[in-house]
Amino acid sequence: MTLKEKINDTIRDVEDFPKKGIVFKDITPILDDPSLSEEIVDEFCLSLPKGVTHIAGIESRGFLFGFPAAMKNKSGFILIRKKGKLPYKTVSVTYDLEYGTAEIEMHIDAVKTGDKVIIHDDLLATGGTAVAAAKLIQSQGAEILGFSFVVELAFLEGRKRLEEFTSNITSIVKY
Repeated sequence: MTLKEKINDTIRDVEDFPKKGIVFKDITPILDDPSLSEEIVDEFCLSLPKGVTHIAGIESRGFLFGFPAAMKNKSGFILIRKKGKLPYKTVSVTYDLEYGTAEIEMHIDAVKTGDKVIIHDDLLATGGTAVAAAKLIQSQGAEILGFSFVVELAFLEGRKRLEEFTSNITSIVKY
């Protein structure tokens, strides 16, 4: 069985979450399978371009596979969190949501000019949060080398929004 098939067989669909009419792709059953989780991390590491200095994980599910991939790749790990969750001096960016705005931040010293970053999250939908993370990282002088996701909801076309930063966009499973 391929990795894609294993993930497809493990992801749980939750209807009407977070609101009516949405089918949520729940990756939490994957976390109960250490072998599958390790395969996912290995797959991400195989797709990393040369020269990556950091992997940035988007709160909170981007931490699950992003941090182990950073350790395996001997890269630094950047926490991208919701405003007000980090203890040190931060830099932030505000971005639009379907209904309102949100703000994410990272420590001001998380990256520097010349660093080369992969942004990781569990799922690519519309791409709004990943775009905001890229702008945040670029604001500190670092370069975006790519994006990685476990799942991509291709019908929402989030990939198109990320292509302004790089064409290196990987996802293991697409719906």
